[in-house]
Amino acid sequence: MMIIQETCNDPTGSFIIYAPVDVKALDHVVLGRRDPDHVALLPSGFSLLPDSLTMDNGGGIGGAGGFGGTLITAAFQILVHSSADAKLSLNSVMTVNKLINCTVERVQAAVGDNIDLIANP
Repeated sequence: MMIIQETCNDPTGSFIIYAPVDVKALDHVVLGRRDPDHVALLPSGFSLLPDSLTMDNGGGIGGAGGFGGTLITAAFQILVHSSADAKLSLNSVMTVNKLINCTVERVQAAVGDNIDLIANP
């Protein structure tokens, strides 16, 4: 597995989008032996947006202007079952719930009180 990632940081917010890709399937596409439309690419990611941002003195996120908090939005695309009419099992729902909670906790731990690291790397 390989992870493709894109990030963006500016005073209005920070975004991280990523997608796991099967290396063998990607090799077949590069060598022309497979149609790229048949390679699963399910991007996921999260954004960190300021809540109650003031821009006095060009402050930006966590800058001199002041900071009121952070809003995190997480999005995941997960292939649980290939059949569109399949019912989700309780185990699948619990796994997804655990993934979301773990991701939010890791972002909170990484950001801590120092939001300035996100906006101004």
